[in-house]
Amino acid sequence: MIRPLHRYQIVTDVAVAVAFAIVMLLFTWGGVIGVGIPNDRMSAIIAVLLVGPFSAAVALRRISPPLALALAWVGAVLQMLAQLPPLPVDIAIFAVLYTCAAYGTNRVFWLGFASSIAGALAITVYLLVPTAVYSVTAAGDDLVYLLITGSMLFIASVFGLLLAWTVGALVRVGIRARGTAEAQRRAEARARTEFERNRIARDMHDVVAHSLAVVIAQADGARYAAAADPDAAAASLQTISTTARSALSDVRMLLTQLRHSEGEGPQPTVTELEVLYAQVRAAGLDLRVDVDPVPPGEPPAAVQIAVYRILQEALTNAMRHGAGGTVDVSLAWLPDRVEVRVSNPLPPATATAGGASSGGYGLVGMRERAQLIGGQIEIGPVGDAFVVAATLPIGGPA
Repeated sequence: MIRPLHRYQIVTDVAVAVAFAIVMLLFTWGGVIGVGIPNDRMSAIIAVLLVGPFSAAVALRRISPPLALALAWVGAVLQMLAQLPPLPVDIAIFAVLYTCAAYGTNRVFWLGFASSIAGALAITVYLLVPTAVYSVTAAGDDLVYLLITGSMLFIASVFGLLLAWTVGALVRVGIRARGTAEAQRRAEARARTEFERNRIARDMHDVVAHSLAVVIAQADGARYAAAADPDAAAASLQTISTTARSALSDVRMLLTQLRHSEGEGPQPTVTELEVLYAQVRAAGLDLRVDVDPVPPGEPPAAVQIAVYRILQEALTNAMRHGAGGTVDVSLAWLPDRVEVRVSNPLPPATATAGGASSGGYGLVGMRERAQLIGGQIEIGPVGDAFVVAATLPIGGPA
């Protein structure tokens, strides 16, 4: 019933209604009462009073289209009951029909359409009934002329009233189109934000989880080796320092990216895989790497990032959850794809229970990275080993 409007819109509508009332009072008094109905005091009073409901309808046309439509009908019915001729104040009806079509609910929208048809019919009957009664009394030959005149008057009335309603309907379509476009822009912005947040979360998980796993492994080794081999403890502390500094740099870059959407995040490449292998070997992991064939050229950046992060997460999981032993890494850089495989032994209890859990943010992150570039990945136990096998398209000729 009541639409939310800004204060300036309400003030504008009230000001327009006041100006409309003043102008219509001048027109009604000077143009109608002074000329058209000088001898009927009651009709003159009603003509002046009709300015009230029509002006109120103008004031309420945007904030409450159904109430404005009701006031317009009240004014029109009073005008016909008082047998007044068309008045200048009737122009308010067009404004009300326009706002009903432009801003009303679906029910008010169709009530405005029905009011246009009913109003045209009421105008035709109201203007032709006195003439028809006179014609029937005086000469029946004029009935055909009256029917033709009535039809033309009805068509003209429908055209005039529906024109205002149709303009409002076109404005309504435009408003809805703008609203739909704005909602689509907001949805796309939310999707982009969600995608970026998930990407940053994956990077953060990969960086922090891997670095902490190396730090923990080195710290445990340094603690046990401190008494027997001080040099080994010093080497472990050096590895901890290097790993922590690298992780701190990556985290700072990720935080910069969170604060500024244009910030450059860490973008590892396959050239940094040797550093990754050195870190996990320094943490005590027995790692065997086989690259055959080697990259035929410079792989796409998205593929390099995916390969690095998948290997990083798979080696981190092998370090944290594996049963020791040798971890096998194989990379096959084919012309159209790269095949990545990481296999590590499972602890006996895990193998007996059917393998490691398929949950966890790291495994989800690996799947998402592979899917984002159109690749496939399989993660799970194969016999006594836990295997991560990914196939990532490069985009070259098959």
